[in-house]
Amino acid sequence: MSTKDFDVVVIGGGPGGYVAAIRAAQLKMKVALVEANHLGGICLNWGCIPTKALLRCSEVYHLAHNAEQFGLKISGLEFDLSKIVERSRGVAKQLSGGIGHLLKKNKVTVFDGFGKLQGGGKLSVEKDGKVIETLSAKHIILATGAKARVIPGFEPDGKFVWTYKEALVPDTMPKKLLVIGSGAIGIEFASFFNTLGADVTVVEMMDRIVPVEDAEISGMLEKALVKQGMKIIKGAKVSKLDKGKTEVTAHIEGKDGKVEKQSFDRVISAVGIVANTEGIGLEKTKVKLDRGHIITDGYLKTDEPGVYAIGDVTGAPWLAHKASHEGIICVEKIAGLNNVHPMEKSNIPGCTYCHPQVASVGLTEAAAKEKGLKFKVGRFPFMGNGKAIALGEPEGMVKTIFDEKTGELLGAHMIGAEVTEMIQGYVIGKSAELVEEDFMHTVFPHPTLSEMMHESVLDAYGKAIHF
Repeated sequence: MSTKDFDVVVIGGGPGGYVAAIRAAQLKMKVALVEANHLGGICLNWGCIPTKALLRCSEVYHLAHNAEQFGLKISGLEFDLSKIVERSRGVAKQLSGGIGHLLKKNKVTVFDGFGKLQGGGKLSVEKDGKVIETLSAKHIILATGAKARVIPGFEPDGKFVWTYKEALVPDTMPKKLLVIGSGAIGIEFASFFNTLGADVTVVEMMDRIVPVEDAEISGMLEKALVKQGMKIIKGAKVSKLDKGKTEVTAHIEGKDGKVEKQSFDRVISAVGIVANTEGIGLEKTKVKLDRGHIITDGYLKTDEPGVYAIGDVTGAPWLAHKASHEGIICVEKIAGLNNVHPMEKSNIPGCTYCHPQVASVGLTEAAAKEKGLKFKVGRFPFMGNGKAIALGEPEGMVKTIFDEKTGELLGAHMIGAEVTEMIQGYVIGKSAELVEEDFMHTVFPHPTLSEMMHESVLDAYGKAIHF
């Protein structure tokens, strides 16, 4: 079998891999992309996109249920779970096909198979256990992503115990649902099923939900979810699952060691993810791992010359937009472009699309204290914003943290309607190293939710107008 030569070969067609491949092609490199399953990766096919499609359906359902506050009358409201799932899968399929078109348009050669490093700048492409191609490249980018963490005794069985994948295509609406883990994935699914009427219980080992978020925001989210009927058990773990014929009994162990047994129709295990490093030939290279993730420098180089790694396989934060940006950095550095900046993880925004939404960037208040920084905090409630009240979304808050001495934006934290769309304003400001006066002197349009971003900055310096 002859070897096919390329300038860059990318293993993995997710949001990191396909973006890296397209950018490399734009820079006039000869590029190949190897993908074993679906273009778009987990994010597009079984993660970010289809979950947002599901959540949009539950959002519309919620609005319809509360139509009377808008002077509207809706009777006989029902939902069709199969149609909701069908719409979600259709959205994912449409976008996956679009990525195939973009790769073709940019003349990226796509190989359908499993990529495996062979050392010395070579890799094999396997399909159904057989080598179908041998490729060589001066630069090989690993973008193999990650998969759901499976804990012994909590293995997904396609019936009672689900990971995110099974939860995306439910065959039935659970009457009672247990969600183990309150990170973004767990809380989003909990929010979706709770809105559609399931009796949802969330168990979290930490002392608060969405533990990576600012504690004040976390507390507000918990209050909102409990108000919606969700049950939240913190500082606890599920130590065992007993499967019966029609239900699962969970052993929920508290901090005091006491165990409470509760029965559920379904269980969603959302206890993290594991990098896909097995079977890709790392043993034939000098690539090093740290707790299962590939170690890279700021420009995504590994310890193996000519081998790079981007996205979830390199560790937290496990976010699609982080993977895409790493792909750009990696390729532009390979191409020798000037002014390529290394990844600054503190400028990566995080978004959780539950109801209400949560979004953040930078340091939490607790993290700023731990660093010994002197800072100012500004807050502005949704209740003080005309657009929020007009939308019927008066619950939420925008919180900003500034360095007391320099005026640097250290962090921004939001909860409420559409905050996942607003956070980018603070991300730009943080990336551009803007200070408080830059935000203060910016004119925000009225009436918009974004005015709260302005007011929160003003509040940090005792200048808020509407609060």
